[in-house]
Amino acid sequence: MTDTPLAGKTILLSGGSRGIGLAIALRAARDGANIALLAKTDTPHPKLEGTVHTAAQAIRDAGGRALPIVGDVRSDDDIAEAVLTTRGEFGGIDIVINNASVIDLSGSLELSAKKYDLMQDVNVRGTFMLSRAAIPVLRDAENPHILSLSPPLNITPRWLGAHTGYTLAKYGMTMATLGLAAEFASDGIAANTLWPRTTIATAAVQFALGGDRMMKVSRTPEIYADAAYEVITKPARERTGQTLIVEDVLAEAGVTDLSGYAAVPGTPDAELFPDIFLD
Repeated sequence: MTDTPLAGKTILLSGGSRGIGLAIALRAARDGANIALLAKTDTPHPKLEGTVHTAAQAIRDAGGRALPIVGDVRSDDDIAEAVLTTRGEFGGIDIVINNASVIDLSGSLELSAKKYDLMQDVNVRGTFMLSRAAIPVLRDAENPHILSLSPPLNITPRWLGAHTGYTLAKYGMTMATLGLAAEFASDGIAANTLWPRTTIATAAVQFALGGDRMMKVSRTPEIYADAAYEVITKPARERTGQTLIVEDVLAEAGVTDLSGYAAVPGTPDAELFPDIFLD
């Protein structure tokens, strides 16, 4: 394998204005990849840094080519346009990364119907529709991958009942991905999921899980990005239909010292906060 296996490859990524999605895009950009970002953030958010345009510039600065697409993964028209525009700009699509996601950990009686629908529409339907729209183009790729940032299907009561609405949405992402893996295995399209053992220092963790205190006991998005890179650069026919764990993927690649990924340098692994859905 070359030192830059993603050089000239095209990634279509949902979200990606910041956080894990942007970190994955920047890792690919270092190889010289083409990255199309389908994201809503056309203008700055009052609480969150980054727009699809600042992300695109960061990708270019890192050595990649960027195509910012302002759109919503809930819109079939926006998805269709994103696939067509990406293929038109870069000549194809090699990889789809389902990064866009909504989190709300409210209990079932507290969760609003509107938020329930939003999580289903973005996490489950968005993952399915974006992947489906890209499959006719992925079929022509040399090493086609679909990667969804969602957890293994852990059906223990501890996780099923912790935040049922969010659990349904994240497990739905995984089910959609595993279903596509089985359905299109004969086409050589890999479809896998990826999830971390510890919390990742992102806006979602800060605002939905535990503020600055939680950020200090998390790992940086780069650990997710490096693991995603390992997955999408492997031969598609060799690994598909799997629910992968970030740390296991890195260990398989020979990376066992994860201390450099601590959000606060020097934080022992034992003090890092375990992510949800994993026992």
